[in-house]
Amino acid sequence: MSRPSPYRDTSPGTGGGVVEPGAWQHGPPRALRLWGPVVASALVQLIGAVWICRVAHVRPGLAVLTVGLAAVGPLALIAARRFPGPVVVVAAAAAAAELLVGVAGGPLPLAFAFALASAIVRGARAWAWGSLVGALAVAFIAGIVTSAEGWSPPRVIGTTFGMLLAIGLGELVRSRRDRRGAFRAELDRRRVSAAEEERLRIARELHDVLAHSLSQINVQAGVGLHLAERHPEQAVEALAAIKQVSRTALDDVRAVLGVLRADGDGAPLAPQPGIERIAELVRTTGIPGAEIVLERDDLDRPGRTPAIPAPVSAASYRIVQESLTNVARHGEAVTRVVVRLGLDGGALRIEVRDDGRVAPFTAGRGLTGMRERVERLGGDFEMARDGGFAIRARLPLGRRGEDA
Repeated sequence: MSRPSPYRDTSPGTGGGVVEPGAWQHGPPRALRLWGPVVASALVQLIGAVWICRVAHVRPGLAVLTVGLAAVGPLALIAARRFPGPVVVVAAAAAAAELLVGVAGGPLPLAFAFALASAIVRGARAWAWGSLVGALAVAFIAGIVTSAEGWSPPRVIGTTFGMLLAIGLGELVRSRRDRRGAFRAELDRRRVSAAEEERLRIARELHDVLAHSLSQINVQAGVGLHLAERHPEQAVEALAAIKQVSRTALDDVRAVLGVLRADGDGAPLAPQPGIERIAELVRTTGIPGAEIVLERDDLDRPGRTPAIPAPVSAASYRIVQESLTNVARHGEAVTRVVVRLGLDGGALRIEVRDDGRVAPFTAGRGLTGMRERVERLGGDFEMARDGGFAIRARLPLGRRGEDA
């Protein structure tokens, strides 16, 4: 059985300290739940039986029988946790026998009430109802055909009402336990779902960072090798570009993996790249033989540009990054790439288009990751093959995008 995890108490005056949940936060301790009914019913029934026998001045044999029957129910309750069904039957039989042959009907059958509630709580409903109906049937039949001293309509009615109340309390406890179990199961399901979603998010971030960076390093390395002999000064520029790309990639990877650390030590405090860094991304991305152009449409008009929510800003950067990576890795005869950002109603519109040849391909993790990002923010995503290859995304700027 797992130990309950601590929670943080943020109520006024507590200082927000961590609180270890104790047994009373999940109900009374186990020992009290087990032995409380046993002790309470034993005290009530045994003391009651002795008092009745003493007041009635009965012969010793009948007194012993009355006290013995009064002890059966409390003793049976000791096994109620493991055998709730048989225990309630034993308690019912003892209560019925006490009513029929005990002195003045015997004491209050409190053990029977506890046994009924225990059986209901532990799922033995059929045993509980069957025992109650059987005990009442025996009492009524015996009352009709015999002159049992303890049988009287007020007593039987009162006892029946008390037993029904015990069953009702058992149903209430059972219902609360079921709701608590369902609530915990739902919390566990949401916790697992959140963990899975976070793993997918980290996987997408790492894919985008590593794919783009390694693609650029490969391109610049190829340029450096090509120019090393004839234009060594340009080869040095390629090596400098490799150094800068690798440094940026390492920072991005550390930022992504920083969330996996328990304490966060060593993770950079820089914010996640967003739309404001797309211009730098376009400027530093190299595609041999191709010109990369950034068009921002109406995003730069003073006073007319709405605030871009952080999730939308981060998604726009990753979409452009992955699109340029795909062009660098898979583009054929590409001479021009246009990155266009603009507003479309209440949404940010992103388009990355190249003029190369469109060869048959299968959507991989990059395209799938872009689509997942867009759909998670409630937007639209499409790929087009008209005069080249194009990626188009529309990300809403409203509340849904902010909450995603």
